[in-house]
Amino acid sequence: MTSLRLYSEALFRGNLHAKEETIVERMLADQNKSFLRFLTCGSVDDGKSTLIGRLLFESQRIYEDQLVTLESDSRRFGTTGDEIDYALLVDGLDDERQQGITIDVAYRFFTTSVRAFMVADTPGHEQYTRNMATGASNSDVAILLIDARKGVLPQTKRHAVICSLLGIRHIVLAVNKIDLVGYDRAIFDQIVADFSSFASQLSFASIMPIPISARYGDNVVTPSDNISWYQGVTLLRYLETIDIKSHHEAAPFRMAVQWVNRPNLDFRGYSGTVASGAVTVGDKIAVAESGRASTVKSLVTFDGNLDQARAGEAVTITLTDEVDIARGDVLCPPDDRPSVADQFSAHLLWMSEDALLPGRQYLLRVGMRLVPATITSIKHKLDIERFEHLAATQLSMNEIAVCNLSTASPIAFDAYKDNPETGGFILIDRFTNATVAVGMIDFALRRATNIHQQHTTVDQEARARIKSQKPCVLWFTGLSGSGKSSISDVVEKRLHARGYHTYGLDGDNVRHGLNRDLGFTDADRVENVRRIGEVSRLFVDAGLIVLCSFISPFEAERRMIRERMKEDEFIEIFVDTPIEECMRRDPKGLYAKAQRGEIKNFTGFDSPYETPSAPELHLRTTGKSAEELADEVLGYLRMKSIAI
Repeated sequence: MTSLRLYSEALFRGNLHAKEETIVERMLADQNKSFLRFLTCGSVDDGKSTLIGRLLFESQRIYEDQLVTLESDSRRFGTTGDEIDYALLVDGLDDERQQGITIDVAYRFFTTSVRAFMVADTPGHEQYTRNMATGASNSDVAILLIDARKGVLPQTKRHAVICSLLGIRHIVLAVNKIDLVGYDRAIFDQIVADFSSFASQLSFASIMPIPISARYGDNVVTPSDNISWYQGVTLLRYLETIDIKSHHEAAPFRMAVQWVNRPNLDFRGYSGTVASGAVTVGDKIAVAESGRASTVKSLVTFDGNLDQARAGEAVTITLTDEVDIARGDVLCPPDDRPSVADQFSAHLLWMSEDALLPGRQYLLRVGMRLVPATITSIKHKLDIERFEHLAATQLSMNEIAVCNLSTASPIAFDAYKDNPETGGFILIDRFTNATVAVGMIDFALRRATNIHQQHTTVDQEARARIKSQKPCVLWFTGLSGSGKSSISDVVEKRLHARGYHTYGLDGDNVRHGLNRDLGFTDADRVENVRRIGEVSRLFVDAGLIVLCSFISPFEAERRMIRERMKEDEFIEIFVDTPIEECMRRDPKGLYAKAQRGEIKNFTGFDSPYETPSAPELHLRTTGKSAEELADEVLGYLRMKSIAI
């Protein structure tokens, strides 16, 4: 913005060369045009990249050197024989060019005499659905391409559903490669009817069907003589004239604080980008979470102070009062605050190859806030073919579901349909930092608003003091048959003999009562360990030394329990026994049954065991008795002054 302002001043003074003047004049003209973001989506090989290349070419946004390179690349990588392959203008990655597909999201800016555009070319392959969702999250219109030879495919439906969930209200149904079916109107009409029937259950405000040939330019920029039966507008004309009312401006003022700006003792400002609505000097604003209110004193930017800041503008807000505001807090009007809750329902698009398991903890990012979060339940997943609600205990990659989530602390949000900027979130794997899901919040769950933490006079410290011990959890983890329970039993017997107050929790025992409703699927194992973790925490609060013997195969759940405890209260003990030795012992005959296929989801066979990465104690059991291994545990407890 600053550079453009300086160039415009230079243009006014006559200090630019003729070529520079042309570029700057075009930039200044573009600045006053309306702006539309759209994406192309659909199944693989439907012609998305070719369509965008054709738009760029015919809007005269390809420079001579680019055209020379395109002609060379078309001979090397092209799929159109001796003709120019316009898809190569967008498919920039080597893998994309060699395979003839789009992998990443490619963004291109271009303008016409009427409007400026930002287009996102998204991949069609199912494995890259996450990239398509990224492009859709910032778009106003979606061009959904369909190969006239193939009709409506499952991936077409999946992309339509994602567009609907992400708030896109206008769809162009571009029936491409119409030339390959002889420009047959009956085929076009049937595809439109099939899609319209499917999309009637989605929340699109408009669906515009257009027959096109991206390769030859039919109905892309100019009307086609080959499709005389079509009397509608061309694709570009539709994009130039569609009226998009920005939800960003219509929604109430929201701004997440990105940085508390304190360069000196005389200035305190709150920096961020206005997510929606507008804020004016003199407005009353409040912190969504606390409700504390003040008045806007000034709106500071790099180019000077403003009287008003609108959606999309970066600004630093100063207030007339000292208010406790931190990074991640959401600023809003006092009389139109977002919801603040730690439980909510949301639509979730799962994007990881590892299945979603209810009860597992992830990191949730909404705005500038990053908080631990758990999917407490999957209410149902969506069958995109028939729009049925299906029961589910886990989600696989690219599946869509309605879920209930719980966060470690309350967050501020709006329903996604009302404000995508504050109603959208992502989930992040805590170990790989990979984004595993995108979510759209539906509504807050109010069930727990009347539940408060009850203060008790006798606390954990008092209970531990009367027992003269330091409470903790000794968490024994390892394969079935590794010796966890045997070692734990010896350790507890010796602690008890010395007067310590203990309690042992064993995997088999709790499944007779507390967890009798759980099986051995990955989802049930996660819930099994979560419940035991909460029970263990209560026993520690009672001042006890708790000995837990569980396979607990997933590191994510062991880490979740650790984080629920105070420092040094969770002691992870890895009972490391080779699986061959466990099979030789096989005290319960489980390995033999697993080998015969009589037991499913058995750890070490068809269910994984994740080795602890940094346990407090690593017991290598080969050649050692349970008594010797118990000595190692007791030695560690003496070293930590837990048991003398």
